[in-house]
Amino acid sequence: MSTIEYESRTVGVRRRAMVYAPPGFSEDALHRYNALYLLHGIGGDEKEWHVHGRPHIILDNLYAEGKLASMIVVMPNGRAMPDDRSGGNPFDADKLQAFETFESDLLHDLIPHMEANYPVAAERERRALAGLSMGGGQALNIGLARLDMFAWIGAFSPAPNTKAPERLLPNPEEANAQLRLLWLSCGVLDDLKSVSDRTHAYLEEHRVEHLWYEEPGGHDWPVWKNDLYRFAPLLFK
Repeated sequence: MSTIEYESRTVGVRRRAMVYAPPGFSEDALHRYNALYLLHGIGGDEKEWHVHGRPHIILDNLYAEGKLASMIVVMPNGRAMPDDRSGGNPFDADKLQAFETFESDLLHDLIPHMEANYPVAAERERRALAGLSMGGGQALNIGLARLDMFAWIGAFSPAPNTKAPERLLPNPEEANAQLRLLWLSCGVLDDLKSVSDRTHAYLEEHRVEHLWYEEPGGHDWPVWKNDLYRFAPLLFK
């Protein structure tokens, strides 16, 4: 795990992200890695997954079991504003707007930085986007609108920032043709489960291929760590 900085023209400042490199990682430009962009929740920042989710341990164990395709995991700060620190009221209007602004930061600043400075593949089939809660909503909102950029999308307990299903996927047939994986999961005790239920019902009605996973637990880290453990081995295969 390491912390990087990149120039964000969207925000006008240098921003931070955490990067997980797989065992045996090499900077040899002849070998290009898959990339998973993994997003945090409304109260977190680029360190949230590392501190609470311990993704490096989950992924290292999966690699040891031979279950993962080789990938770099990028954990950005999804609050795209000059002062992007967590803290204070996460529902302040400027902070909520910053979660929307993150789409431009991700697509035009962070991804190009990674592909210019790391041996990361640039093809959509080798790029995934996933997140928890607010980040799960971002993953759906951004990923499903940019299927030219992402072929693998995962939403863990997506929050109410998730767009209405008919806005997420106005063209179900096109989505089926382009998606390699659409993952949607939620704990059965989650107070926000109605968001996932609504999205799942629309996907079912319009026959959009997806994996729907209901699991024990609420809106909490045991659920999200389990989601990453189950989601990651499905990627890039």
